[in-house]
Amino acid sequence: MKQMKIQLNATEDVLEFVKVAERCDFDVDVCLDSAVVDAKSILGVLSLGLAKSLTVQCHGESTNFTNAIRKFAVA
Repeated sequence: MKQMKIQLNATEDVLEFVKVAERCDFDVDVCLDSAVVDAKSILGVLSLGLAKSLTVQCHGESTNFTNAIRKFAVA
């Protein structure tokens, strides 16, 4: 499982992130503290809140997905 820290600052960022996640043929989760939601769910990702450091967990490999969400990466 690959993990990456991201930050989504606007609703448009969430929509773009979810669209990219929907193209994955494997599960992708977004975590904040003990809350885990499906990255393919707009409402789920929005429920975590904007402008927070989130952890993305990929249960598969996709360089396209990794490259597409790199712009949301947090150091």
